[in-house]
Amino acid sequence: MSKIDELIAQYCPHGVEYKELGDVCNFRNGFAFKSSKFKVKGQPILRIGNIQNRNVDISNLIYFDTNDYSENLKPFQVLNGDVLVAMSGATTGKIGRLNSKEVFYLNQRVGKFEPNKELLQNNFLYHYLLTRSEELYVLAGGGAQPNLSSTVLMRRITIPIPPLPVQEAIVEILDKFTALEAELEAELEAELEARTRQYEFYRNELLSFEGKDVEWKTLGDIGEFTRGKRFVRTDMVESGFPCIHYGEMYTHYNIYATESKSFIKEELAEKLRKAKKGDVVIVAAGETIEDIGKATAWLGESEVVTHDACFTFSSPLNPKFVAYFSRTKLFHNQIKRYISSGKISAINSKGLAQAKIPVPSIEEQNRIVAILDKFDALVNDISTGLPAEIKARREQYEYYRGKLLSFEPKSA
Repeated sequence: MSKIDELIAQYCPHGVEYKELGDVCNFRNGFAFKSSKFKVKGQPILRIGNIQNRNVDISNLIYFDTNDYSENLKPFQVLNGDVLVAMSGATTGKIGRLNSKEVFYLNQRVGKFEPNKELLQNNFLYHYLLTRSEELYVLAGGGAQPNLSSTVLMRRITIPIPPLPVQEAIVEILDKFTALEAELEAELEAELEARTRQYEFYRNELLSFEGKDVEWKTLGDIGEFTRGKRFVRTDMVESGFPCIHYGEMYTHYNIYATESKSFIKEELAEKLRKAKKGDVVIVAAGETIEDIGKATAWLGESEVVTHDACFTFSSPLNPKFVAYFSRTKLFHNQIKRYISSGKISAINSKGLAQAKIPVPSIEEQNRIVAILDKFDALVNDISTGLPAEIKARREQYEYYRGKLLSFEPKSA
């Protein structure tokens, strides 16, 4: 019998009571700091973007001057070990625990948990809430503009409340596990960063053809661009005709794809434009200029519907050669002058067509692609290489966390 089993047998042999968060924990909503008064120095503010699952990212901060506010801001301080949640935006539902001796301040739409110390250990709450992060996102409404209510959070989420000695023993195990995992992840991520820099160096070297007798042509001279047609996320279904939504070009697709992440109905697909095997899909709209121009070679046997914020590029070039070139600074420096900036940045086919690309023999294109494929697999393929090791460590922690935080409910 393990130490945890012994403690459960001693303190709660008949099960554990589950309580609403609001019964065992207070909740502090953030303060409405005014963006017009943000500073580059002063007291640091934590915003929703700083809350990442398991961590609080303090590398990208904004600040305020205490002289700009007459309110008592001490209740909004965030101290080492405090547990936070993002209440809206892209990080909605994510849970972070601050690991810093510095004092921070809580911005609006970030919440801080204040557990009743006689019932609930702070770090037990932290580890447990990590298991409910996806549920919090659903409670917030999901979609493009999730918004989590503190009332819903505190009344819809229940938590097991074993006696404090049991909580402390579980926290001791999980904290040791996460400390070891963090150390291993740091080593792996340092190695991954080094490999990534090496990959980018060789990609730029191989595709610059500096000092080599290679003809450069504009994309417009080599191939043809076809703009996709509009469809929306609500058009997507569980199965049907393959489709690529422009947003997935940033979150899912890399150098090439043989299968689509999403689908639409067959009857709608008949009305839309498609890429065929060997075409290159280029994203043409995004939130920043840096987002524009990334390409994915479509190598699937089936055609794939493309969104109207993407262009299909058809040419005799190796499609993966084009996709790799689209990730270079050399390519992006050429197209950025043609990108229109606003709420959404975008480029049209005329702008993309002006970019020049080296055109070596098809044999040389294939050779370069084979070299870069090896680097890409090591750096980016989640099923092999270093990212898979990092993923395995996280999954191991999540497995044991689930085991340790599952309790038999106390019967009435």
